Amino acid sequence: MDFSVVVEYFPRLLEGAWVSLQLVLISIVLGGVFALPIALARISPVAWIRAVPFAYIFFFRGTPLLVQIFLVYYGASQFDAVRESFLWPILREPFWCAIIAFTLNTSAYTAEIFRGAIQAIPQGEVEACKVIGMTKFQMYRRVLLPRAFGIVLPAYGNEIILMLKGSALASTITILDLTGMARTIIARTYTPMEIFLAAGAIYLVISIVIIAIFRQIEQRQNRYLGTLSIKVPDKG
Repeated sequence: MDFSVVVEYFPRLLEGAWVSLQLVLISIVLGGVFALPIALARISPVAWIRAVPFAYIFFFRGTPLLVQIFLVYYGASQFDAVRESFLWPILREPFWCAIIAFTLNTSAYTAEIFRGAIQAIPQGEVEACKVIGMTKFQMYRRVLLPRAFGIVLPAYGNEIILMLKGSALASTITILDLTGMARTIIARTYTPMEIFLAAGAIYLVISIVIIAIFRQIEQRQNRYLGTLSIKVPDKG
């Protein structure tokens, strides 16, 4: 194997890695914002309020991410109303279509993680909040959500890594992320083994950094509390 090609094209691979990181970071932030109200709706005592987020989560967890990307990228353009709307400058761009698909997907998984974390809080802590006269809003803001944040960190870190690996599907809609850049380089150099090994190594380094960051946050957040574990939703 000739690894000189890796040295030559390594800056291009880093450019692709930066695109991958942008896809993951933006979708994770937006997905987290959407996931919290979805999770709170999932634990509502009102049946019809629970039904809507349940259907949303069921769809996005039950269908492949690749199909969701194609539905957003290829499906939206089929409607004249979409092409004539103010959203078309966004929906015609592959990058933003990938962001939309990733956000919808990760918000469904993250909502389930948040729901599990909230329901994993001991009932005694909830009762203590009620005893001292907290309103429901105060209980969630001061106790339950901060407590759930500490519980959710390990599973949420895993979700970010899964999204990092899933971001490779963005290359199917012409985005030059890390995988897309690797495929472009391979088409020019005919060195798939060397380039894909280098791309895999970059993914691995990013994953290690994410794991280290979340371990530090988890240790800091839970330094005075016992931690609870929740099951990570399976994307397979």
